[in-house]
Amino acid sequence: MQKILIIINDAPYGTEKAYNALRMAMTLQKEHKEVEIKIFLLADAVFCALPKQKTPDGFYNIERMLKSVIKRGGEVKACGGCSQARGIDTLEFIDGVQLSNMIEFSNWAVECEKVLSF
Repeated sequence: MQKILIIINDAPYGTEKAYNALRMAMTLQKEHKEVEIKIFLLADAVFCALPKQKTPDGFYNIERMLKSVIKRGGEVKACGGCSQARGIDTLEFIDGVQLSNMIEFSNWAVECEKVLSF
């Protein structure tokens, strides 16, 4: 099974980097069943992992998109140091998102055949 690591570096809203990264992840899962998706949230992207996101009708919702990726078997981890620096390391994350570290991140980078950065 091919493994693809998607790195998200930007906040969930304000730019469309997280949105585009998750669109890619969801499309890969739908169109390529043999692909295993791993997503690592760095810097302001750790805010993507927070639950209870409320967006206007018709606007994308990062929480729903992450839940979809997780439901289809994707793994999502948030950088612990980045979360701590932003004061959210003790908050509850979306079910299925795990607090992680640079060691796990580096292991994923080595084991995945492809790395996409947003």
